[in-house]
Amino acid sequence: MLRGIDVSAYQSSAYDTDGLSFVFIKATEGRSYVNSKLTAQTKRARDAGLVVGFYHFLWPGNITAQAEYFVRHAPEKPGEILAVDWETTGDGTHASNAEKDRFLRKVKELRPNNRVILYCNRNFWLTVDKTSYAGDGLWIADYVSAGKPRIQAKWRFHQYTDDPLDKNVADFASKAKLREWATVTP
Repeated sequence: MLRGIDVSAYQSSAYDTDGLSFVFIKATEGRSYVNSKLTAQTKRARDAGLVVGFYHFLWPGNITAQAEYFVRHAPEKPGEILAVDWETTGDGTHASNAEKDRFLRKVKELRPNNRVILYCNRNFWLTVDKTSYAGDGLWIADYVSAGKPRIQAKWRFHQYTDDPLDKNVADFASKAKLREWATVTP
């Protein structure tokens, strides 16, 4: 399994890339937040030769506007992955299952040359999700042994801890295979 991390404005722009194959970087949230370290964190990942992904923290409502906001701010490069982070917001709400599905489809429509995936925790996948729609792949959070999330669904990425930072594995045989999957050919 390949090792990776995900970062946001809470982490340094000079994060350690040793031993990593990929990184997901928070780009946006709702319709008003952009990660202040997005450019520097992206440069760090690309300079290290990592497969790069960007994620948007989804809020309920204004799904088309949020998708447009995300693709306007997430750097655009073939072979990079776009993800929606679907979980409970700071005010205790969450986007509905239908809103999650619409967001994934809208981002795919706006960026057809990028893989678009769903990030959610095990509880959301098992109890909130009703369609099992994850776009091009599922990135599941379940804090157990790396690569052993407690779900039956096919997953591509597994976030297995947040201590001391969000660590992930990817179910690909090599970084080249991950890069090949991430590169959508028109």
